[in-house]
Amino acid sequence: MFYKPLLIPLLVQVFLTFGVWVFLFARRIPEILNRRIDVEKLKDRQESHRLLPASAAASNNLKNLFEMPVLFYLGVVLALLLLLSDPLLVALAWGFVSLRIVHSLIHCSYNDVNHRFAVYLASSLFLLLFWIRLAAFILVN
Repeated sequence: MFYKPLLIPLLVQVFLTFGVWVFLFARRIPEILNRRIDVEKLKDRQESHRLLPASAAASNNLKNLFEMPVLFYLGVVLALLLLLSDPLLVALAWGFVSLRIVHSLIHCSYNDVNHRFAVYLASSLFLLLFWIRLAAFILVN
């Protein structure tokens, strides 16, 4: 099963997204209830972050998981459709996903911007290298 090594990091990335989603609501719902916030006041994203500071970082992280990871999903699907894979591509996929896990852990916990940015930058470089490897497969073969 040639496709399995690329599908596993893709599945981990998907479950990371759902994990952050669950974490967000595990923080947000009690925050709304404890502070007795009228949910009608949460229509605006800026206002909801102001009213719900304890869950704002998790909310921002969930949004982040629909930015650069979209390119990861597309790259994996393209590799699978074209039947392209090798140990380097798999290692780059795992590097990206592992760093995105670390990014989410930082973002949803102590949220140090310098640490978060360093991990974000490293994960983005892994993703860029993933796409360069994929492009090499496509253009050379």
